[in-house]
Amino acid sequence: MRDLLITLIVFGAIPFILMRPYIGVCVWSWLGYMNPHRLGWGFAYDFPFAQITGIVLLISLIFSKEPKKLPIMPVTVVWVIFILWMSLTTAFAIFPDIATDYWLRVIKIQVPIFITMMLFLSKERLDALVWVIFISIGFFAIKGGFFTIVTGGSYRVWGPPGSFIEGNNELALATLMVIPLANYLRFVAKNIWIKHCLLLSMILMVVAAIGSQSRGALLAALAVLGFFWMKSHKKLITAIGGIILAGGIFAFMPQSWHDRMSTIQTYEQDSSAMGRITAWKMSINLASDRILGGGFETFRRGAYDHYMPEAPVPLDAHSIYFKVLGEHGFIGLGLFLLLLFLTFRTGSRAEKMTKGIDELQWLNYLSRMVRVSLVAFIVGGAFLGLSYYDLPYHLMAILVVANVIATNALNAKTLKEPKGNKHAIG
Repeated sequence: MRDLLITLIVFGAIPFILMRPYIGVCVWSWLGYMNPHRLGWGFAYDFPFAQITGIVLLISLIFSKEPKKLPIMPVTVVWVIFILWMSLTTAFAIFPDIATDYWLRVIKIQVPIFITMMLFLSKERLDALVWVIFISIGFFAIKGGFFTIVTGGSYRVWGPPGSFIEGNNELALATLMVIPLANYLRFVAKNIWIKHCLLLSMILMVVAAIGSQSRGALLAALAVLGFFWMKSHKKLITAIGGIILAGGIFAFMPQSWHDRMSTIQTYEQDSSAMGRITAWKMSINLASDRILGGGFETFRRGAYDHYMPEAPVPLDAHSIYFKVLGEHGFIGLGLFLLLLFLTFRTGSRAEKMTKGIDELQWLNYLSRMVRVSLVAFIVGGAFLGLSYYDLPYHLMAILVVANVIATNALNAKTLKEPKGNKHAIG
């Protein structure tokens, strides 16, 4: 039944995608983030829904008459250079066949995200995309929050099978990135019951993130809470609510959770932590020897034998930074860090441009919340290898679009003003 339902939804959406390509991005996002076909047990499990959606989306994009222009600004220029650099490192990868397969996966992720920057130049479209992301990841996070409460936090929470966030650590990070988006939806929602449901969802998602028993998620959660408080207009209420929620979860979680979190201070005695440090050292050795790095999927036995032979087993970097360093060298890491910096600056610019303008308050709040989400990625990603996961790049695209919408709105407002009226906007 699930297989048939998913098939009907995807194929039923094809006519709408052909008429409006932005719908194709939303459907592709739903398939990528939620992996709904993996919740079935029949033919849909391995059916190429995303590939079919992508092909229809590209056809629609070609024949669509609406403007399709990629915003040119520092963040998008560096973004393109970063993709080109990853393509170059793939050509000279240590494991070329494996690297090429992964490069194709990354490109398939990046193309719809670039289309997002071309087409989502309105509140309605951005809201639709945010809702899709929230529902797709929130489905597992909210379910995980209930699961954590019912089981007393004794078991870990897992993500959608066959996805980037299948693991408990990865789902926890994605959940923390989605919570600020839920808060934005709560801000713009007009129905009071939707606001209440979103607030309850946020609480359950926090419980799920903590219930994942991920130490990286705990550090990311603290960073998100701090940055969220900084960006809140009601700092006292936010602080009190955060303390009550954190205290309640801390008291609720079992001793096994406390024991695991306490290993953050004694990482030298933890084999998992030391294995990551070994992988980080291998990344440095490899990048120091090869200007192009090792290419995608380089953390394998052959590379370890040459650059870290004392490692007992080959492990992935488990860090967005050391993963990029090992796979694309110091230049690749520099481009990645520059991309994150420019994204934050772009979001800050959108926030400043829309400050005090009533009709753009939604955009102001969206820019703030997306940056809170990226804080979770920047902090939590230090301990997870989600360097190429869709969500952070989609958030970057949203900030680029927010900047374009804000600029267009202010330019239009300036043109409407009587000549000689030089008062400042916002």
